Amino acid sequence: MILEYDCLIAPVMTEKTMSSGKEGVHVFKVVLNSSKADIKKAVEKIFNVKVAKINVINKKGKRRVFRGKIGCTKSKKYAVVRLSDGAINFESGI
Repeated sequence: MILEYDCLIAPVMTEKTMSSGKEGVHVFKVVLNSSKADIKKAVEKIFNVKVAKINVINKKGKRRVFRGKIGCTKSKKYAVVRLSDGAINFESGI
């Protein structure tokens, strides 16, 4: 179990995610070992909203070659959170 403020890293602020924010859908970058229950608890406690559904996207790191050495980029995890009512206003700050 992860603490609420440690689970969420940052909201994803792109044109596509901000336009869907009006519909009650928000996207967050989260810690790799967080579960849906941890994410739900964190969003509900931090933003005082009711979460209806959560989808999780795992992006595996890509393999890269730099100066003949093989490595890979970091893996990422995103949470797509659908709210049952209301929305989160990021313009005033978090």
